[in-house]
Amino acid sequence: MIKAAVITLSDKGSRGEREDLSGPAIAEMIKSINAEVYYYEVIPDEQDLIKEKLIHYAERADLILTTGGTGLSPRDVTPEATLQVIDREVPGIAEAMRMGGLQKTKRAMLSRAVAGVRGKALIINLPGSPKAIREGLEIIMDVIPHAVEKIKGSMADCAAGEIA
Repeated sequence: MIKAAVITLSDKGSRGEREDLSGPAIAEMIKSINAEVYYYEVIPDEQDLIKEKLIHYAERADLILTTGGTGLSPRDVTPEATLQVIDREVPGIAEAMRMGGLQKTKRAMLSRAVAGVRGKALIINLPGSPKAIREGLEIIMDVIPHAVEKIKGSMADCAAGEIA
């Protein structure tokens, strides 16, 4: 079982002015990869708070999925906070989501989402809308369990799941 944390970044959501549909969408989708949400929060788009929560959950979860704050508005600071706390970036994850998103909308190129590793936790920034989350997670979902295994130290051959 993959122990997951979901952090929704939303000023309005954190004040109770908007229902969070994104966090629950993530929780439902990741069940198919044997992941369960143990930790869930809706917090405002505050860079220092985001960093604090990422550090906190990286000590407790295998997978941290953020939703929101990856666009171009002045309050979108999730990628900056993530880059400040990760030990190693995993650019292919965000690149794959952007490439897949471009098949649906040219606006996908505006995503600044990043992914990386802190300690033994994989951190992935997802967009804020449930539709974009579903589309992005569908692209990367089947690599998440393997990534988590490798981060935890699995010595299994990476090519074992590949079809020749």
